[in-house]
Amino acid sequence: VQLQASGGGLVQPGGSLRLSCAGSGYTLENYAIGWFRQAPGKEREGVSCIGVSDYSIDYADSVKDRFTISRDNAKNTVYLQMNSLKPEDTAVYYCAAWVGGGAWNNAGEYDYWGQGTLVTVSS
Repeated sequence: VQLQASGGGLVQPGGSLRLSCAGSGYTLENYAIGWFRQAPGKEREGVSCIGVSDYSIDYADSVKDRFTISRDNAKNTVYLQMNSLKPEDTAVYYCAAWVGGGAWNNAGEYDYWGQGTLVTVSS
């Protein structure tokens, strides 16, 4: 499974971005897909995850009500819509795939990782 994250960039506080995680080599529909982020000098943290068959969705408290995760199985892509962005959302964002069964925000549970896309929120 190969994952390609894209959509990062520079945005002003209060702005929006949509990140994409495109899969190749296997259908992402068979995996739970998580988004993680890592800011300079900080540990990687779970942002959101969308499950497999039941489409269960989780969010970190820090992004709840601002970020929305979704799937487009026809495009083999998972999206992260980020609204009301804050400077503290600045980080490299990664998507990852796992078969599920553990804690969604535990990076060690994930089997495949994309290369990351940089999001910078600044005026």
